[in-house]
Amino acid sequence: MSATRTPVIVVLGGINMDLVGTTENMPAPGETVFGQSFHTAPGGKGANQAVAAARLGAEVRMVGRVGRDEFGPALLDGMRREGIDVSGVATDPGNPSGIAMILLDGRKENYIVAIYGANLACDDEQIKAAEAALDGADVLLMQLEMPLEVATEAARMAKGRGVRVVWDPAPALEMGRDAYALCDLLTPNQVEAEFLSGISVADLDSARDAAGKLVGEGVSACVVTMAESGAYFATMDDDGFVPAYDVETTDTVAAGDAFTAALGVALAEGRSLNEAVKYASAAGALAVTKRGAQEAMPYRREVDALFGEG
Repeated sequence: MSATRTPVIVVLGGINMDLVGTTENMPAPGETVFGQSFHTAPGGKGANQAVAAARLGAEVRMVGRVGRDEFGPALLDGMRREGIDVSGVATDPGNPSGIAMILLDGRKENYIVAIYGANLACDDEQIKAAEAALDGADVLLMQLEMPLEVATEAARMAKGRGVRVVWDPAPALEMGRDAYALCDLLTPNQVEAEFLSGISVADLDSARDAAGKLVGEGVSACVVTMAESGAYFATMDDDGFVPAYDVETTDTVAAGDAFTAALGVALAEGRSLNEAVKYASAAGALAVTKRGAQEAMPYRREVDALFGEG
């Protein structure tokens, strides 16, 4: 399937510099262990999703905030190189750019501590920028790396303009029914689904229960991602399971961002929810085959090939 026009995706979300280290085993409290490597790379769930959507062929407009420090220009330049419109990204004179300290262990699992800095200073300025960016847009992608009230107001504006709201509830925090009612699609992973629903998600049955509870609380549709165990989706009228693609994992950083961005692009192109989840699963699978965050976001030709359209 090919789009009749280029989808327009607005991303309102976090922009961070990732500080990434690798070690075979995580230290116990008070313990020091040898690390293997270290590097910095542009990240943030919002910026990651913006890069992923751009590489999938969408016109992307980013809204957010960076600091007036050494990381700010590098973060903006990285998005510009991907063809992303960053005119909606403000430079904050009083707060540093967000950072994420990421440790990867020998099992390819990631442990992340985020210090959001300027992201948490987003305010009416970003609401106004989002309002302008939503003109002619198809989908608004959001996360929770900025104040909930800012994201909620942006979602309200999107709904008023007929723009679909795809909300990645990460990092997990209480959203409430008002936010749920504005959400066309919620994309929690297992940890976030448990936090929001109170149901421990360990298998397909528990994913079904958690998604069903969130739909019952007002979310139009919910997709619970379960890494190599696949993804479960539910609406009031439909549900289904999409198994994960069988790939070799290099690291799992930002796989969920590739998934959510591809889901938004696929829906903007008119795919059904079932087909969109399958397409998003292909994007997420490809992301884990590469190291890093934004540098691991797959290109359209790669996703189409794995999905079966290439």
